[in-house]
Amino acid sequence: MDRARRRQDADRAYDVQVKAGTEGALRYTALGIGLAIMGHYTWPLFRRQTLAFKGFLVSGFTVFGLVVYAENALQSLESEQRLVESAIRREARLELSRRGLVPTETAIAKWRAEKMSQRTQEASEVPSGSQQPRHE
Repeated sequence: MDRARRRQDADRAYDVQVKAGTEGALRYTALGIGLAIMGHYTWPLFRRQTLAFKGFLVSGFTVFGLVVYAENALQSLESEQRLVESAIRREARLELSRRGLVPTETAIAKWRAEKMSQRTQEASEVPSGSQQPRHE
């Protein structure tokens, strides 16, 4: 169960990085091309440079955008996951303490598995699309 969750987290992190990296690469490629065009038409020294050098500069912009955007997205995702994990662990510690149990890592893992099974059981009891009215 824990391996499956870790695999999902890794896949999600990969997807987030790919999406953000692609966006950053595209933005900074456009910026690099724009600056290269401006430099070509406004700076005679730059105009004399070879096409390979200009392409190298644009590819440097591309790599910079890819790396920075992907890293920022991954750090944001990790920060979000830490907050969620902290909230879950806090809830687990409180509930286990109320039961009179010591909130060890094993106890927290069992509590988490118990909560997941409860959620799946509740989800399977109520058919999607037709929720039963609750009378309290």
